[in-house]
Amino acid sequence: MPFNRLATATTPTCHLGLGLAAVGRPGYINLGREQDLPSVRSVDALRERTHELLDAAYAQGVRYFDAARSYGRAEEFLGAWLSAHPEADDVVVGSKWGYTYTADWSVEAERHEVKDHGLATYERQRAETEALLGDRLDLHQIHSVTPDSPALTDKELHAKLAESAARGVTVGFSTSGPDQAEAIRAALAVTVEGEPLFRTVQATYNILETSAAPALAEAHDAGLTVIVKEGMANGRLAEPYAPRVLKEVAAEVSLGCDAVALALVLRRPWAGVVLSGAATVGQLASNLHAAVVDLDDDRLARLATLVEEPHAYWERRGQLRWH
Repeated sequence: MPFNRLATATTPTCHLGLGLAAVGRPGYINLGREQDLPSVRSVDALRERTHELLDAAYAQGVRYFDAARSYGRAEEFLGAWLSAHPEADDVVVGSKWGYTYTADWSVEAERHEVKDHGLATYERQRAETEALLGDRLDLHQIHSVTPDSPALTDKELHAKLAESAARGVTVGFSTSGPDQAEAIRAALAVTVEGEPLFRTVQATYNILETSAAPALAEAHDAGLTVIVKEGMANGRLAEPYAPRVLKEVAAEVSLGCDAVALALVLRRPWAGVVLSGAATVGQLASNLHAAVVDLDDDRLARLATLVEEPHAYWERRGQLRWH
């Protein structure tokens, strides 16, 4: 498992990763992008921003970087950075397949991505990812598995994924939606020749959406590395959007709402890596303070009052506009 490398890391930030969804393309659903990114979001401008973030993350001890085929040019930007930094041979690199980016570098596109978990899409996108990341790809994940995903039942696809695993690439999956727990448990049951296929799971978990926690604990107990995404709830837990209780706790510990939100996730014993989705170097630095936030029982109890019903959470997320 490539994540075994993190076990030997000594920096407090080694269990925080950097996800590139927010900077690999000009449009995304995170709140506050108008202030976070340059008004002219050219390929060159976002390549430069991505490389600045990767430089800062690596310098501050981050050792997991996460991309996807649907994140615009994120894989391209990451691959170029890795080529320019051969000394960064201790990072773990993950990407995802299953969504195709269709916005053609436009914020106003009618559709930004198209989902397909079929074998043909896997083979096409695997080749595309390998062309950009080469032998630096450590983890290849199915993007946003839901309980009805054909990726859970397609034996031919499972055999191809197992072939990739035999060549040294760890196979994982991510989940989305109010039924994440059901999807996780179904994926845990997938085997090839009697062996579990998946070695990692990436799921949404944050102060507002905690429903996947029991299934993630089960995945951890089964030996999977758990990667947590959307710990900031697509910006809903950052200033100025954070709920009052979160702002109060942040003031008490003299750190940002973002650091508190990510710190709560880091406390979960099953959380192997928690992703920052920072779009600026300043946001990244603030996110990384999560490693030193002190959350006592009283603060945890107050934050627990913010949990939302899963369907309501995901309905609100679905209403966030691309901007």
